[in-house]
Formats: sequence, structure tokens, C-alpha cells
Amino acid sequence: MPLKAGIIGLPNVGKSTLYNALTKNEVMTANYAFTTIEPNLGNVVVPDERLNALADKLSPDKVTPTSIEITDIAGLVKGAHQGEGLGNQFLSHIRTVDAILHVVRCFEDDQVAHVDGEIDALRDIENIETELMLADLDIIEKRLPRIEKKAKLEVDKDISREFEVLQSCANALKSGKPLRLLDMNAFEKELIQPYGFLTMKPVMYVLNVGEEDVAHPNRQRDVDAVKAFAKQHADHLITICADLEAVMSVLDEEEKALYYETLGLDQSGIDRLINAIYELLGLKTFFTIENNLLRAWTFKAGMNAKACAGIIHSDFERGFIRAEVIQYDELLYYESFAEAKKAGRVRSEGKEYLVQDGDILLMRFNV
Repeated sequence: MPLKAGIIGLPNVGKSTLYNALTKNEVMTANYAFTTIEPNLGNVVVPDERLNALADKLSPDKVTPTSIEITDIAGLVKGAHQGEGLGNQFLSHIRTVDAILHVVRCFEDDQVAHVDGEIDALRDIENIETELMLADLDIIEKRLPRIEKKAKLEVDKDISREFEVLQSCANALKSGKPLRLLDMNAFEKELIQPYGFLTMKPVMYVLNVGEEDVAHPNRQRDVDAVKAFAKQHADHLITICADLEAVMSVLDEEEKALYYETLGLDQSGIDRLINAIYELLGLKTFFTIENNLLRAWTFKAGMNAKACAGIIHSDFERGFIRAEVIQYDELLYYESFAEAKKAGRVRSEGKEYLVQDGDILLMRFNV
């Protein structure tokens, strides 16, 4: 199952425009709240120059890049945790994503109304964050009374531990602290994982600036304040002009490169955002080249060879024997697995080998 990032934010901040730019889809955008009702789903190709270089050198019959799934979720408003603006329905969509892309309006446009009248990026962030914290707190306050008696009688150690952890979570939320900032060990995180708490998810603030501010986003009065907030909350941040990226997404690569060069940029905002999502989720890429088919695969840092084999196919993991491994740059040098093997540069690794970013793997298995 592909990892999924969800785009959230207030109405009219550019969420669907950004989604269109990322996925090259054409979902409806309009100057009124709740243009999006049901979430839009799309796959975003992850740009990787290494894949292009391998394709040029190896001339495979087919090249398949890896991708991330993006969900465009309807705008949230104050009171969402109580159902305002169909809030409960929209909040449920956020629970299914692995990371949150919180789009924040930093552009001026008299033709696009702001739900709170005037632009204030930090206020908007805090309003959304509050709704997510209240939604999590609501779940906890419904659960605690159901398990309190068993927890205090200590008839079930897991229930007692769950009660203790949920109490800590509730106290953190009441003090205005999202759960991702709470110091929890791996067992405690696993214990509350089924709840899908919104404030446990990693967050990236996507500051949607005007085209005139793309090359100099720090000119925006709100950017410094949001940067300080993001640092305080251990969150990530990126600036982008969604309108510009949506226009650029339909141009060919040469036209895009020329336009970005005039802005003094060496990379598109979309490519920067995709790479930032990768970093946010702790993702890496390995490659396979077999039967003259070249493919990139996404995996989480720290996964072993057997688990990565399962990303390709469950049979590969079930019958895993070993992985033959070579790094990307070495295969480029030798131009084929066969030549690299002759030179003794292909390693044989067992199931516990920790796969590295840029590894090229040939899985050996028997089912």
C-alpha cells in the first residue's frame, strides 16, 4: 500500500490548486467554501535523477518511477470537531493519511475571500491545530470512562497501561500540546496507534505565497512567525505558489526550466515539495532491474532486505533467500549486473541487511 499524504487547511487557501499541480489532475477549484466534499485521490510521481541516469545507461524496455498517494481533503473551519462545516466527516478522512500537508494562505487576492476576513497565517494554523487537538481529546474522553474501572482494578495490565497513556495524552492536549510532541516510547506509540490520533501525524506547513514572492518568500510578513511556530512544534515548512505550479504543470520540461531560471530557481516548487514529503515521512528509494524492466520503489529508512522484498511482492518476502546488492553509482560505472559481478562489486546480503537509499536489489526467493 502506498504511503499517503493528506492536504488540509481552511477553505480558499489553495488546497485543490496545489493538488492539481501535484497530480496533474483537474479537480474543481472555486472562490467559495467546501468546493471539495469527497476527498480527491491521486498518485504523485517522485522525481529522481538517479532513475533517469540508470535509464540512459541501461536502456531498459520500461522505466517505472515510484510514487506517493496524495489526498485533497475539504476545508476545515472552527468547530470542525463538533461537526461544523461537515467537520466530523472531513476529520475522518485525515485519520487515514500518514502525513499532513497543511496549506496556509500567505497570498493577497481581493477576488478570493478569506473565511475569517483577513489573512493571518499564524492564526489560521492555530485554528486548525486546535480543531485537530479537540478532535483527539474527544476520542480520549469517550474512551477513558469505559476502561477506568478495569484499569484501576489492574485486572489487565495492557488496559491499565492504555489508561495511563491516554491520561497523559489528554493532559498534553488540554495544555495545547499536540501528541507528536509528547515523549512516548515505542510501546506506548504502538498502544495508541489504532486510534489514528490526528496530532500524532507528522506535519508540513505549505505556505502558499503569491507569484511575486516565489523567489523571495521571506518578504511575506507571516513567514517568519510561521517558521518560529514550526520550529517550536518540530514541524516542517516549505513555501510554494500553488497557482504558478498549477500553470507550470502543463508545460513541457524545457519551458518550465526556462521560466524557473528567470525566477532564479533551480527546481520547481512541486519537486521541492515531493522531496520534502519524502524527508517528512523518512522515505528512501531502492531500484530493481530485471527482465530489462527498471523500477524505483519507496521504502522507510531502517527496513531490512526481507521487508523490502515484500514491497515488490508478498511471495518475495515469504520465500526470501537473499538479496544481491549494488549501489546505484557502481552499477552506472559497470553498466550491468553481469559486469559488476565479474568485478566482484555485487554483494550477497541476508534478510537482516538494512537497505540503503540508492541500493539496486536483485531478490532471490523460493516459494
